[in-house]
Amino acid sequence: MTEEDKIKACRTARAIVSDLSLYNEAKIQEGLENDTFFEVLEQEIDAGRTLYRDRVGSALYKATNYFDRAIVDIMIARKGHLKASFW
Repeated sequence: MTEEDKIKACRTARAIVSDLSLYNEAKIQEGLENDTFFEVLEQEIDAGRTLYRDRVGSALYKATNYFDRAIVDIMIARKGHLKASFW
């Protein structure tokens, strides 16, 4: 796997998670406010993770954590204005 492959995988992860964030704003808010983020968004995150793995291949998927980092960076950290028990 090349450095270019890693950059593309990171971009792919961020694009998929951005779409998840865009289309699930109410669930994200509910999950953060009730400390049930991963339970409320389980199906969406699993579907996004599967799509990501299919697009980048299993070797790159296993070698990196880009998808998980994108969840934190895009779906959680950007919602710092919401009331949540962990901030």
